Amino acid sequence: MASFLTEDEMSGTWLGRVWLRDAGGPCVVTIRNGDVVDLTNKLAPTVRDICEMDDPAGYVKSTKGRVVGPLVAIGDAPVGDTDCDHFLSPCDLQAIKACGVTFANSMVERVIEERAAGDSSLAQSIREKVGAIIGSSLNDVRPGSEEAARLKQALIKEDLWSQYLEVGIGPDAEVFSKAQVLSSVGPGADIGLHPVSNWNNPEPEVVLVVSSRGRITGATLGNDVNLRDVEGRSALLLSKAKDNNASAAIGPMIRLFDKSYGLNDVRQAELTLRVQGKDGFVLEGHSSMREISRDPEQLVAQTIGPHHQYPDGLMLYLGTLFAPTEDRDVPGEGFTHKIGDRVAISAPGLGTLHNKVHLSPNCAAWTFGASHLMRNLALRGLLQ
Repeated sequence: MASFLTEDEMSGTWLGRVWLRDAGGPCVVTIRNGDVVDLTNKLAPTVRDICEMDDPAGYVKSTKGRVVGPLVAIGDAPVGDTDCDHFLSPCDLQAIKACGVTFANSMVERVIEERAAGDSSLAQSIREKVGAIIGSSLNDVRPGSEEAARLKQALIKEDLWSQYLEVGIGPDAEVFSKAQVLSSVGPGADIGLHPVSNWNNPEPEVVLVVSSRGRITGATLGNDVNLRDVEGRSALLLSKAKDNNASAAIGPMIRLFDKSYGLNDVRQAELTLRVQGKDGFVLEGHSSMREISRDPEQLVAQTIGPHHQYPDGLMLYLGTLFAPTEDRDVPGEGFTHKIGDRVAISAPGLGTLHNKVHLSPNCAAWTFGASHLMRNLALRGLLQ
């Protein structure tokens, strides 16, 4: 797993978290010359503190820190073993939010889920009908525009309007709470599926780092695990479909914006996905940020502002173009995960996020919350 950054990517300004055995808790780290460097101090004991600065990248570059070991060794260490140094999700006190239905192709798949009411056996026939009527009509529609309003009226007449189309091309984006503070898992960790689900898939996404002032300070990768059957039964089950133990993966590290990488690079990002099962099945997918229907800045503006504050900032999943339709077992039922699947999400400039699929009850329980972090930092003399 230490291959989560290429040689070229090593030159970026990286920010993350590692569990350090000698500290007995999580530490704020960066990467320099192939080494993991601990930056934790009283001025900035958390990732949140650095992301709130006027120049996070400048601070990370200028702070001396201490080398704690090579990336190769720490990157390959068993995740969750507190007796060894290992990587964690790169965020800490930030809220974890997500945007849905931000790409036309995946928008159609959400409509299919809704029409199938969670029954994967109906997906293909509905896909052919719905896709033939509305698939191509959504690609160039600007959300909230007069053109979108006219399309809405046309689809209503055809009895094809959906709540997913409402947030896909209407004026208001879908923004929901993906996970609780400190509950996301990082590179190398198991990622969880709720055991009630039989139709699910990974969602490769860019995740923005947003300060409490609404400033975008960096980006990373995420897997917004999707339970298609649960959400398809009812949109009111979104929380059950999205927020479960180990169901949000973020990482491998945050790339802070500087002269070498910024928001325009995010807008051009090309994400690749590879799922490899123990049964020999391989699924490859792609998500291009060039095809997103709402600009990242627009999504941030709909999430944070006078209507909603986040004093510790937030992590914002931007949605995905990827919606797998390739059959895995039964013809016409498409893809679903199997236990033991290995998932790799990559994007040039942001590295690779590796995770392994298990049921949520069988993943490591989330036991280290905000109160535990504060007590740990206090014991280490890091709180002012």
